[in-house]
Amino acid sequence: MSTRKIKIDRRSFLKSSALAGGGLMISFSWLASCTPESGPTEIFQEAWQTLNGYIKIASNGRITIMSPNPEGGQNVKTSMPMIVAEELDVDWQDVSVEQAPLDTALYSRQFIGGSQAIRQGWKNLRTAGATARHMLLQAAATSWNLPIAELTTDKGIISHPASGKTAGYGEMASLAASQPVPTDVRLKDITDFSIVSTSRKNVDAEKIVTGKPLFGLDYQREGMRIAMIVHPPAFGLKLKSLDDTQARSMPGILDVFTIQNMLDDYERQYFDNCTFTEVVAIVGNSTWEVMNAKKALKIEWERFSAYSFSRNAFGNQSTVTVPTGLESTELQMQKMAEAASGSATILRKDGDPEKAFANAANVIERTYTAPFLAHNCMETMNFFAHVTDEKAELAGPLQKAELTEQALAARLGMSVEKIDIQMTRLGGGYGRRSYAHWALEAALISQKVNAPVKLVYTREDDMTSGIYRPMYHARYRAALDKENKLIGFHVKTGGIPESPSYPNRFPAGAVENYLAEDWSVSSNVTVGSFRAPRSNFLAAAEQSFLDEVAEAAGKDPIGFRLELLERAAGDPVGENNDYEADRYAEVLRLVREKSNWGETQPGIYRGVSAYFCHNSYAAHVLDLKMVNGLPKVEKVTTAIDCGIVVNPDAANNLTEGAIVDGIGNAFYGEMTMKNGACDKDNFDRYRMIRMKEAPRSIDVHYVKNNLDPTGLGEPAFPPVFAAVANALYQATGKRYYNQPFLGEGVRLG
Repeated sequence: MSTRKIKIDRRSFLKSSALAGGGLMISFSWLASCTPESGPTEIFQEAWQTLNGYIKIASNGRITIMSPNPEGGQNVKTSMPMIVAEELDVDWQDVSVEQAPLDTALYSRQFIGGSQAIRQGWKNLRTAGATARHMLLQAAATSWNLPIAELTTDKGIISHPASGKTAGYGEMASLAASQPVPTDVRLKDITDFSIVSTSRKNVDAEKIVTGKPLFGLDYQREGMRIAMIVHPPAFGLKLKSLDDTQARSMPGILDVFTIQNMLDDYERQYFDNCTFTEVVAIVGNSTWEVMNAKKALKIEWERFSAYSFSRNAFGNQSTVTVPTGLESTELQMQKMAEAASGSATILRKDGDPEKAFANAANVIERTYTAPFLAHNCMETMNFFAHVTDEKAELAGPLQKAELTEQALAARLGMSVEKIDIQMTRLGGGYGRRSYAHWALEAALISQKVNAPVKLVYTREDDMTSGIYRPMYHARYRAALDKENKLIGFHVKTGGIPESPSYPNRFPAGAVENYLAEDWSVSSNVTVGSFRAPRSNFLAAAEQSFLDEVAEAAGKDPIGFRLELLERAAGDPVGENNDYEADRYAEVLRLVREKSNWGETQPGIYRGVSAYFCHNSYAAHVLDLKMVNGLPKVEKVTTAIDCGIVVNPDAANNLTEGAIVDGIGNAFYGEMTMKNGACDKDNFDRYRMIRMKEAPRSIDVHYVKNNLDPTGLGEPAFPPVFAAVANALYQATGKRYYNQPFLGEGVRLG
């Protein structure tokens, strides 16, 4: 059992508790004043900034937990309240969960990303629940004139075993609100958990399956107009002229005009990514009328010249230059190959890699590439806005609502206090909804027409407007001595417009002579976060290469990796290795055991892959067979170390989704371009995985270690690509270096 120290002034507490209307409310914002009894204060402060919200206990015993972070399918809206409820010691059936609006005065860092929600909120959410429980106990002790140490709680009931007195939390809520906030609280022993680590259904499940309004596209307001935009048809183009005569005369069309979502002198923040800053807006009474009017617009486009803008990436200021030109996939691939052959920046160097390669008995060198990938969220981008001189009301799906509010304030010339953003459930995200230029567009359109407006992107708008996973390139070299020992390792990575490098990840720390370099090529194609940014490619290349090196060394793929990890654990090279070698090795051992690695089945081909990212470890063994010359994944066995699993149901769902997503992207994912224009603008050309192509079975296992929880939304995704590639090699006898793999002649017949 551990103890947490708390500091809060009386005035702040009373201000929070008064909002409860006779019950008890604990505001998460007071967690800013908490410090851990031991351990670095900086870590605790970082964690509390990630999550804000409050607990409200009604007089009837109902518990309402406001969830401040957006919900995008990762199930934080269920898992986070479970943590609070655990320490509060209530019956989960008595808990209601509500989505909180954006409120920067009450909350801080209201966003999701990087698989950090549970990790950063773990201790603070527990402390919030434990503090409320303590104050309820103190209220009962005061009321009954008994020592607090003699009281117990269980499922929302306070008891005094010696006298038989009992009271529900609701009965003590008002008195609890007048109690002093404790200077420290006692947290449960992990072995006493009864809610955490048990499966609980999604709190929005009923609303989802019955079609209740949850998503941005569901949002309605009386008098609301429908808006759509037209952006340039190619990266590198801008608006030259607009003839809207015919469109304006069409039924239901109210206005047509141009807007600029980001002004030229605006200092962009980290997530203010947008190439098409000037677009044409069409406003009408219905979606169908606006869609038809779009087709009637006569627009001329012209090339833009290279330009620069300033960026402030969380305090790191820089100038970004956007080049001119109309890019094509073939030219982009050529540029990457040229850059990969040139000079690069050294990120890490251990030992003497040049000497190791010069003296090697065998050198293996391979190159890997990956294309741009589109997110293709099921719910296309959309946002509601009603902007007046007095205030701006907005509603829609966002990952970084607080940061979007700041961008809105800058563009509208309005203080953040006058901006109200209601966060709806995300119909897909994983980075796509971090870049909310469509929210700016909705606000500017509403401001122009002086009416409530819902902006809706068509699938074509969404798929061709950017924010792609970057194009990537990696060249790997391995040096083996006469005994087939790995004595040198060199990785040189780059991409358009960024490198996927992580120089301190495995096998760094496991090889005596190691070199990591990177480079990049600028582009006017807009990119951004994609599920497990950078890791999603680096794991594919690294783990495919390690499989080939293991074969060259005459070693079992899992055994080879475990040998390297044994070195990293017992005698690591360098001091800046990102991963814990023992934990990394444990997921490999677990997946080896659970998959019955080493056993063979007729017609089944197996590939293995493992990776560390977002503070968690994942390993897959993927089984596939060939059907009519094409691969079909039959089963995936997975081992994950993410510390304590808060909600096994949600964890399984996240892992299974990541695996299916990874298989689909490995086989099919690709956005290609010609003269700056996307070749694929809908699902008839952008191939996605079909339901019948998903694995028949996904078997997920978790390492049990009682460590604090870490990320899970992203870590299972990156190693899928290499597990597919390595299984394909076993099936076809051919190594796969360029994604998507089904573009490389997989068909055998």
